[in-house]
Formats: sequence, structure tokens, C-alpha cells
Amino acid sequence: MDTDLVRSAKRGDERAFTEIVNSLADRFLGVALRILRDTTLAEDAVQQALLSAWRDLPDLRDPAKFEGWSYRLLVRACYMEARKRKRWHPATIVRSLAEPTAPDLIGGVIERERLERGFEHLSVDHRAVLVLTYFMDLPSEQVAEALDVPVGTVYSRLHRAQHALRGALEADGRAPQVPAPSQAIE
Repeated sequence: MDTDLVRSAKRGDERAFTEIVNSLADRFLGVALRILRDTTLAEDAVQQALLSAWRDLPDLRDPAKFEGWSYRLLVRACYMEARKRKRWHPATIVRSLAEPTAPDLIGGVIERERLERGFEHLSVDHRAVLVLTYFMDLPSEQVAEALDVPVGTVYSRLHRAQHALRGALEADGRAPQVPAPSQAIE
């Protein structure tokens, strides 16, 4: 993020903040969708995070840390939205924003569907650490800053999230046990 732009927005320049919002909005929505798994909740979280950024920007001490600070606001907004909804109910199937538009092979579709089902079983904490690490490709230090936790906690959550996702995928991959039909005894 351009620190001069952040400084201008910090002083109340609405045009500078609009430029910041335009550069962040799509990424924020992608992160929120992947964490919350619901379009309406994700849009609400992004809006709340951007409002918080505008309101709290004058208090940001180091404009160079704007990006990590803004992700922290987004993750907090996602947590608040997740608490509003006690149980996950999918509104849409979230797909990658960078996903190719060409027809898919059936194996790819099945694998994405399995990942979606596995991801829905994860806690918001686990989804957040996976999204920031793998989707946003942030280094552990920035993930820690965004989640407002120590780096060691990021590693721990990441390990547990991977383990939980792996377990959900393995459980999903098992075929249900169907009892053999009984043979009539005469």
C-alpha cells in the first residue's frame, strides 16, 4: 500500500481513502467469503471493516503497517459476523476469484466440492488462518498481525486447521457402510 496515500487518507482526504478502498475491496471480499462461506455475511464484514478503517485511520501510528492493520480489522469483522450466525448455512458455493472459466473435468469439480464440504466443518479461526496463509499468501508474521496473535499461535492454528481439514476430507472420502441384504433362511 502506498504510504503517501495512507497519510493523505489519515488526514481526512476522502479521495485518497476511496483509492485505498478500491484497491482493497476485491481482496477483502475474497478473504471474507472464504472465512465466512456466506456472501451476505462476507459483504457485511467487508463493509464493517472499511467503516472501521475510515473511523480509526487517524489513530494508525505507522502508515507502513496499514495493510496488516486493515486485515486485522477485516478478520475481527468476520468474527463478529460469524457470531451473528450460530450455524453455518451456505448461501452460495464460494469459488476462487481466479478460477478458470473453461469447462472443468469431473474430477476437478468433485475435488472442489469435497474441499468445500471439508472447509465448512472448520472453525472460523481455522478458516481465517488457512485463508490468510494460502489464499492471500501472507507470511506468518503478517498473519499473526492480522489475527492479533503471536506467530507461534499462527503455526499452532495452521497445524490444527490442516489436521482438521485432512480429517474432514478423509471422513468424507469413506464410503458409508451398507449392510448386505439378508438372505432368507428356509
